[in-house]
Amino acid sequence: MNGTSLRSDVRSWLNQDNTVNHIILWNTIIFLVIGILNLAALGSGGAQVAKDFLLENLSLQSNLVILAHKPWGFITYMFTHEGVFHYVFNMMALYFFGNLFRSDVGRERVLPVYIISSIFAGLLYVMAYNIIPALSVFPNILIGASASIMCFITATAMTLPNLVLNIFFINIRLKWLAIALVVIDILSIAQGNTGGIIAHLGGALFGILYVLSIRNGVELAQPLIWLFGKLGSISFKRQPAPKSGYRNFKPKKSPLKVVKRSGEENRQQKLDILLDKINEKGYDSLTHEEKSWLKKYSNENS
Repeated sequence: MNGTSLRSDVRSWLNQDNTVNHIILWNTIIFLVIGILNLAALGSGGAQVAKDFLLENLSLQSNLVILAHKPWGFITYMFTHEGVFHYVFNMMALYFFGNLFRSDVGRERVLPVYIISSIFAGLLYVMAYNIIPALSVFPNILIGASASIMCFITATAMTLPNLVLNIFFINIRLKWLAIALVVIDILSIAQGNTGGIIAHLGGALFGILYVLSIRNGVELAQPLIWLFGKLGSISFKRQPAPKSGYRNFKPKKSPLKVVKRSGEENRQQKLDILLDKINEKGYDSLTHEEKSWLKKYSNENS
């Protein structure tokens, strides 16, 4: 053990300025609350009632009457999981493909696209359950981040189609993986979990539409990007220091000489700046000269 506490590890993980980590955290908190209530329900009927109440109010309802009284389900369902395998599989996929999406298009787009893609998929899910006769007979609920994950997969497959991934020791191009997942979902519609599959396909469709819109100069996530940017810029300003006789004090110039950075330190500083730029705005935000320098640096240190 390295002596660090769980609290410090989580804090360090969240301080990486990675939106995917924050999304996973909120999914994890809700999953743990539901899981604890599930365990408590083994010996308490009250815990079972509390769990059912929580799940009913966090999920997306297909029944329009219920949905009209719980419209927040369009937001909360995408952060809610109940089954262990459902949660673990989704969080692993979210971490991998969410970070792939972030590296490609930038950090600021991750949460807005996560939310909008799930809302889009949720709308298709509600429409399907109220239009298709075979589904409308059995009202259902929808939970999980699968729609957003499918969006990240298809969107990244549109921009990095030939990226080779190693899935269970098998090398496969991202475009073929995305196509395979969509085909599997389509073939599975008649085998159960129809609502979840409709949401998967809705998320996949939004990922394609999102990339096509960007290529045509339209940013579908711009309202949320602007909103979260404003919220992120809010900070508590420090109170101005009280006036005193020392307010006009100016420190003397330091007698220490400024030592110029070595060439290696300058290269490391430039590398850090470029990596921060990629994290913030995506690889395509780099200029031709910056891409060339990064490629040269990679070749020299490989």
